[in-house]
Amino acid sequence: MNSKEIVNKAEFELREEFKKIDEIAEFNQKKVLDAFYKNKIGEEHFYTVTGYGHDDLGREALDNVFADAFNCEAAIVRPHFVSGTHTLSCVLFGLLHSGEHLLSIAGAPYDTMEEVIGKRKNDEFHCSSLIGHGVEYDEVPLKNEFEVDFDLIPKYIKQNTKVVLIQKSRGYSLRKSLSLEDIEKIIKIVKDKNPETICFVDNCYGEFTDIIEPVDVGADIMAGSLIKNPGGGIVEAGGYIAGKKRLVELCARSLTAPGIGREGGAMFNTTRVILQGFFMAPSIVANALKGAVLAAKVFENQGFITHPKSSEKRVDLIQTIKFNSGLEQEKFCKALQKYSPVESYLTPVPDVVPGYDCKLIMAGGSFIEGSTIELSADGPIRPPYAIYMQGGLSYYHVKIALVGILDELSV
Repeated sequence: MNSKEIVNKAEFELREEFKKIDEIAEFNQKKVLDAFYKNKIGEEHFYTVTGYGHDDLGREALDNVFADAFNCEAAIVRPHFVSGTHTLSCVLFGLLHSGEHLLSIAGAPYDTMEEVIGKRKNDEFHCSSLIGHGVEYDEVPLKNEFEVDFDLIPKYIKQNTKVVLIQKSRGYSLRKSLSLEDIEKIIKIVKDKNPETICFVDNCYGEFTDIIEPVDVGADIMAGSLIKNPGGGIVEAGGYIAGKKRLVELCARSLTAPGIGREGGAMFNTTRVILQGFFMAPSIVANALKGAVLAAKVFENQGFITHPKSSEKRVDLIQTIKFNSGLEQEKFCKALQKYSPVESYLTPVPDVVPGYDCKLIMAGGSFIEGSTIELSADGPIRPPYAIYMQGGLSYYHVKIALVGILDELSV
């Protein structure tokens, strides 16, 4: 079979999986639409204010739409969050103080969180980290380096454990991404040991992949990036924090200032596009999920190791494909770049990226820089030589790209 026939065969075998994804997308579209109805979104919410941003009707309505769609007490949605890492940082600095304990439940978090936490003690700016501010930090080791060790969690919960960090997605590792069932079980274990501990879910890549979100299974607060799932592929920057009202307000004060919180901040004429992106998000996430499942099936059929498998329930957008060397990682990324709508003529090469301790290779010509709801692939050049593919505004773009990637890899 040629590459196109291989991809078409995989697509045919996935009919039932695609049907499940469509059903989730339809449910979530109704959920988002209901939030727009409830908050009577109108053209007046698209106007912008300047300076301090006082009395911005649209900003307040935007926060309420996210809160209602995610079934929680409050939310803050802002273009001022410069990345997912910044959004998570605002949560942690808003909730934690000197002498309190932060616990990462699923092993080490994303590489970019190491400097926020303060794991890199040789960093000249270590004093600006959580540990530098007197916060204690621990990680619960993974079981077999692959899954959460539920039995070990209670041993790490202390009387002063203020926050547990539950990273839903796998980051640059081969551990399992966490399902909502996993998150619910973690939260029950934590609350049974210390009911005062705040359960915080890093929901990046996870929004709208199921009909409920982490707050529906007991999370106190969650956060994510607008250039991932909830931005629908058109939001240019920003992030959101959603959950219990008091906790969201504390995090908002970390972003702005005590006494200002969610009440200030000009939106720079972004409210309309954020609302529109959020409205589009369930459909866009469905496209990306279908593309990820198709990639898994195509490479499984070719004998590669993939995580998750094409038949497994999806809990985020990330599809991992394991190669045998850094050279194969490079070939995959160069092929994907060639089939990108933007900068297809460029050749990705491994390089140093701020926040990481090894060279990375990144591919994906996106309309928004760094947008991982758009089709992209990246990975650190180190064992286990895995490529992390995510996104796809159009399912058909992912399909076309996979045909091209197979052609390039066979050369």
